[in-house]
Amino acid sequence: MDMHDEFERAVVATAGIDFEKSSLDQVNAFETTIRYLGGFLSAYDLSGDLRLLHKAREVGDMLYVAFDTPNRMPITRWDFNNAAQGGEQEASEWASIAEIGSLCMEFTRLSLLTGDSKWFDATERITEVLSTQQNKTKLPGMWPISINPKDLNFHGDNSFGLGAMADSVFEYLPKMSALTGGLLPTYEEMYRYAMDTTKANNIYRPMTPDNADILVSGTVHVNDADDGREVPMLDHGGQHLVCFAGGMFAIGARLFERPNDVEVARRLTQGCIWTYESMPHGIMPETFRMEPCASSGGPCNWDEMLIAEKRLPKGFTEIPDARYMLRPEAIESVFVLYRVTGESSWLEHAWGMFEAIQRNTKTDLANAALADVSVTGSKPPQTDSMESFWMGETLKYFYLIFSEPDLVSLDEYMFNTEAHPLKRLVR
Repeated sequence: MDMHDEFERAVVATAGIDFEKSSLDQVNAFETTIRYLGGFLSAYDLSGDLRLLHKAREVGDMLYVAFDTPNRMPITRWDFNNAAQGGEQEASEWASIAEIGSLCMEFTRLSLLTGDSKWFDATERITEVLSTQQNKTKLPGMWPISINPKDLNFHGDNSFGLGAMADSVFEYLPKMSALTGGLLPTYEEMYRYAMDTTKANNIYRPMTPDNADILVSGTVHVNDADDGREVPMLDHGGQHLVCFAGGMFAIGARLFERPNDVEVARRLTQGCIWTYESMPHGIMPETFRMEPCASSGGPCNWDEMLIAEKRLPKGFTEIPDARYMLRPEAIESVFVLYRVTGESSWLEHAWGMFEAIQRNTKTDLANAALADVSVTGSKPPQTDSMESFWMGETLKYFYLIFSEPDLVSLDEYMFNTEAHPLKRLVR
């Protein structure tokens, strides 16, 4: 983007941050890893500026202390000042699986760049636990949305999905394999098992008035039957957060030679595009529910009688959360599908999404989140909020999809869950 002067000023500003101090009562280890550590590592990989690698190491040293627990599982909401004073630490009894399982890309890249294996070793212990537990959960092949890191208990939660609080643990499986040049086969093994399970249990084709050949991924709840069996039941919902899944399936399909998954990736991403285009203002809500087809591959005739009359766009049975928070996941998958397939139709969809978002979120100063994208007759009301991922992720993917394909090529980089590109290890 030729913003060299701005970049230099930003580097000077970040060099002055002291990560050995914190004014917060708690430090979120996961968010600090994916945003700060990932950001510094990515900026270094793209620029080669050693000041950024120095800051990455400083953040890494701070975060490493969060692993100083009896079972070496990290404290996800961490009392930094207590640790600095030598206080005892132990992992919590509750954490989302994403918080525990999505530290590996950043920690591994830091070890590769510095030659110090301690960060890789720290997250590799987590990987070993995930691998051991994967076939022992209530839905073998997937990990529940929340776990007990203190006791390594993976049985307290009966909900399984690719959405909030779980998304990035699955996203990082193929990306870690790519990042490390395929040297760690455990990630491919876990990915294959997880995706086979989610295709069989979470992914469904929704009934739509235009008979669209799309897929959506919902949440499975495993319930105890009267005869003692554990029965998985699918909640036929959808989340904007889950729109990352199309890109994940596309990356996994190419990395691990799973050609059928390219079609899964395409239909999942088309599902998000369909949801955008079916809403009154061309923007997808946070969450929604739909009526499933009898099967994901056969004919699916529209049945008006099954759709409740709630003045919703046809195809939706409920919209529990109608907000749009400027999220990136849909354009992320459109970007990946374009880079993987080279098909120009993805560019057309991306431009339609951008125009709808810009038309409804633009303000005099920036862009605002929307309170309700399902309203008709007027523009959706804006809220006085703009998450950092709007600039860090959403706009980045919009910029990159309309740039030359060799700009931050997926053959050379893998994006972390905050859209920070990290350089792949090439063997």
